[in-house]
Amino acid sequence: MIAAQATAKYVRTSAQKAGLVLDLIRGSEVNQALATLRFSKKKIARDIDKVLRSAIANAQQKPGFGGDVERLYVTACYADQGPSQKRVRPAPMGRAFRVVKRTAHLTVSVAERPGKAVAAAAPKGSAQAANVKATAAAKTRQATKTGPKAGAQK
Repeated sequence: MIAAQATAKYVRTSAQKAGLVLDLIRGSEVNQALATLRFSKKKIARDIDKVLRSAIANAQQKPGFGGDVERLYVTACYADQGPSQKRVRPAPMGRAFRVVKRTAHLTVSVAERPGKAVAAAAPKGSAQAANVKATAAAKTRQATKTGPKAGAQK
């Protein structure tokens, strides 16, 4: 299983605002995540889009990558708080207010989903196949015999 990550440091936003957008893409397929970020109204979505594309490119460069980007999904994404710039803003009566300009470190991790195992069909003469057919037939008979309101009491 191929896994890769990308980080953007000192992005000029708060970690809380970035976390709101990162929550939208966590656990989703990369193509769906890119579409979600593209149509998000948040400004930080563009920066997260860059980081996600970088993580995808990092995964493609790893040896052993299958070449199918469709199988990649977002395993983890988070925003850590970076250093804050402190500025002073003049206030009435000779006072001063402090302005805190926050930064964040954005990290996105992607991984390749394991190959989907195809269940082997049971041979026609096996007992397991006969049991499955009998169970399905019994459920069908029960549904047609009792009608839609089988469990309702009068």
